[in-house]
Order: sequence, then C-alpha cells, then structure tokens
Amino acid sequence: MKRPIEWRPEDDLFWQRTGRRIAWPNLMLSVPGLLFSFAVWMGWSVIIVEMQNLGFPLTKAQLYSLPAIAGLAGATLRIPNSFAVALCGGKNAVLTGVALLLIPAFGIGIALRDISTPYTTLAVLAALSQFGGGNFASSMSNISFFFPKRLQGTALGINAGVGNLGVSVAQVLLPLVFTFSLFGTVAGAPLPLPSGAGRYLQNGGLVWIIPLLVILVLGLKIMTNLPQHPFGSAPKAIGRALWINLLGLLASFGGISLMIGLKAPIVVVLVVTILMVLAAFRFLSPPQMRESIARQFAIFPHQHTWTMTWLYVMTFGSFIGYSAIFPKLIQDVFGQLPGGAPNPDAPSPFAFAWLGPLVGSLVRPIGGWLSDKLGGARVTHWTTVAMIGSAVAVGVLVRLARQAPQPQDYFVPFLLLFLFLFVTTGIGNGSTFRMIPLIFKPEQAGPVLGWTSAVGAYGSFIVPKIFGSQIEAGQPDYAFYGFAVYYLSCLAVNWWYYARRGAAVPC
Repeated sequence: MKRPIEWRPEDDLFWQRTGRRIAWPNLMLSVPGLLFSFAVWMGWSVIIVEMQNLGFPLTKAQLYSLPAIAGLAGATLRIPNSFAVALCGGKNAVLTGVALLLIPAFGIGIALRDISTPYTTLAVLAALSQFGGGNFASSMSNISFFFPKRLQGTALGINAGVGNLGVSVAQVLLPLVFTFSLFGTVAGAPLPLPSGAGRYLQNGGLVWIIPLLVILVLGLKIMTNLPQHPFGSAPKAIGRALWINLLGLLASFGGISLMIGLKAPIVVVLVVTILMVLAAFRFLSPPQMRESIARQFAIFPHQHTWTMTWLYVMTFGSFIGYSAIFPKLIQDVFGQLPGGAPNPDAPSPFAFAWLGPLVGSLVRPIGGWLSDKLGGARVTHWTTVAMIGSAVAVGVLVRLARQAPQPQDYFVPFLLLFLFLFVTTGIGNGSTFRMIPLIFKPEQAGPVLGWTSAVGAYGSFIVPKIFGSQIEAGQPDYAFYGFAVYYLSCLAVNWWYYARRGAAVPC
C-alpha cells in the first residue's frame, strides 16, 4: 500500500475519506501477526507438559524455567521494540519481527526430535522465542498511531485481545499436532510415550512456519509506514530493526546467564537485564539513530510512565504469566496424590488450560470498549478489586486440593475461579492501555505503550519462576497470596493518581 503524504486521524474529514481505509487493513493484518507471535512465544507452556510425559531428563524447576526464559527474553526484547516504530517505520518493524520468528520455529522443529537434547540447547531455543514476545511492543505502538483517540481503546483492544489468542491457539493446536507427522519423514520420527504411543514434539515449532510466511507476503502488500516516522530507505530501516533486535538478544542472554549460571534472585535478574538493554540501546546504536533514541527516552523522567508501568504489570503481567504456567500448574496440583503417587483421575491439562488465555484474550477488547464509555481508571479500579478476591480464592483451593485424598474434587471450582481471574486480567489489559493515550501527548503515548507492555511482559518470567520454586517447596498457594498483596498496592496507586475525585490525571 502506498505511503500516505500526511496523517491526521483526529481530522474527521481526513479520517472518513482516507484514514480509515488505511488504518483498518493495517489492523486486520497486525492481528494475525501478533497472534502467531504469541503462539511461538508461549508454546513452551504446552511443550514442557509433553516433555515431562515423554520422560525428558529435566527437573520440574528446569521445566518451569523454559517458559520463564522465553518470558524473560521476550520481555527484554520488547524494550528496544518499544521505540522501533519511530526509528524504522511501523511496517518495517512489525514485519522484521515476524520474519525473525522463523528462527525459533525451525530450531524447535529440529531440537525436539531427540529426548537427549541438552538443557542448554533447549534454553537457547526458549530464549530465541523472544522474537514473539518482542513483537507485541512494536505492533501495539504502531497501531496506536493509526486511529483517532475515540477509537484507540477499541483498536488496541482488538489488536492485543485477538493477538493474545495466540496463547490459546498454541495450547489447543499443539497437543493435536503432536499426535501426527505434519511433514512426513522429513520432520523426523515420533518420540515414544510410556504407553507406546508416539508424539511428534518437533511440530511445536514446525507448525508455525507456513502461517508466518503467509503473513510476511500479505504484509508486504497491505501494511503501511506512516509519514511521521521518517526512516530513510527500506534497507536501512530493516537494518535498524535487526540491530534493535540484536541488542535485545544480547541483553536477554546476559539476564539468562544471571538466572541459570549465577542463580541470581529474580529482582536482581530483572533490574540488571533492564539496565543492560537500555544501556545497549542508548549507547551502542549507530550515531544517526542516537538523537531519535534520546527523544524517545524523554518518557522516563515522566512520573506517570512509572505508575502506569506498575499497573500494567498487574494486568498484562498476570495474564501472560498465568498463561505460561496454567497447563503445568494443573498437572502438578491435580496430577498427583498427597503422598506423591500419580492421580489416576487427574484432569488433562490440555483439555482445560487453553480456556484461561482464551477468555482473557476475548474480554480484552471489552476492557477497551468499557474504558471508552466509562473511563479507564474506573474500569481498572473495579477490575483490581476483583483480581484481589479471585487470587486469594484460587490460592485457598490450591491448598485444599494439594491436601485432599481426591484432588480432582476441587478442580471445577478451581477452574472456574481461575477463569474469572483470567477475565479480570483481560479487562484490565484493555482499560490500562486505554488510559495511556489520555495521559500522554501523542508523540509520547506510542513509546509509553511499548515500554509498559515490555515491562508487563516480565510477568511471563516472574510468574513461572515463583511457581517453580513454590511447587518444589510444596506451597504453590503462597504465590497467589503474594500476588494478591501486589494487586492491593496497584489498587492504591490507581485510585490515588487516576480514579479518585481530584486525581492528578482523571482518565
């Protein structure tokens, strides 16, 4: 699609004649690109369950660490990608990220053919899945520029909500494609289960290759770079996008080394990794990019950048973190009896886990729509109240199930309450994202949207790490109580700055 000469979405005449005919096609192609990004990134939530079934020689902590590594790396890559649209153009940044997803897709397809694949190889592949996580920041920042403010909540909600469905797509599709060969003998032989059946675990990567190629072809024809993002020639812009991703990759591998090699505490890993990627992005970028980067960094002295980041970690961080551990948590809580013996009546994680990300994704556009009508701060307030209560209730049910001679008796209320928790995270995703364009100037809103989404994505690292340690300690319910305390702090921050009468920025 031809690049427009000007872009004035707040001008009703321009929007009716030109803007909407460009904006909606870009959104409609951005959505599947983001969906498959989430599918590749969060596919580890399903893969590790089947790895345990197949007898991969890994501890539970190592299994939980694989989605945690993918989460840490993907969140880290979101930070430089928060600024990619302004530096490279939206079309260039988004399609480069989609193309890079082919690397982990091929890698997973090769490595998971063999049960003896070393843990370090699996960790590297989990880290390379970060390209799926990083794409969220560039995609959301890009879409925010296309629509007028009155439609931004709806547009961002559709992009993120349907994009987040990639988690459910992975959790539904992968167990199915594990059961047969997608590409015949070319993809390799199946791995045997104890029952004698075979599983094509390599399909966890190979299944995404063709959809990604289709999106790339359509994106080249349909997507548009906006005029307010000068980037020079297309080859230079793509080179910048690749450089941005390389810096994120290097910083994420530094954080993973702290996590695995030095076994550093979660807070240390997070702080050091974020500082590494910001320093690399600020000082190792080509000279012609640094002036633009410095302008983008102007969001950091802004107080509301940090308060909105705190709130978005609560909503999206919870959603993506719970999505990463939900199948494995079902397996660990209900799959064994109090003495450690396997539970013959345990529910199948694959049959139910996809429902959580599904409902959380589907209600996200509703969160944006409600915020357009009622105000984002008000929706965030009541969503947070519901998150506190549901987190505590799920924790109580987990403790009861772990102690019960028949854990499955508690599964239905556990599932219903956890699904409600997912619903609250989804609505909160939409409402908090809707608040940002109202708080910040247009030139700052895009980078802030990208930055908050980046830090929020660290939930996909924090939550698996916390649950991995608490499962080994025999007290996973403590994790839910801890999250409820954090949600309470978010309730106070949102009320004070945005929701109360006389708030600094009512929105």
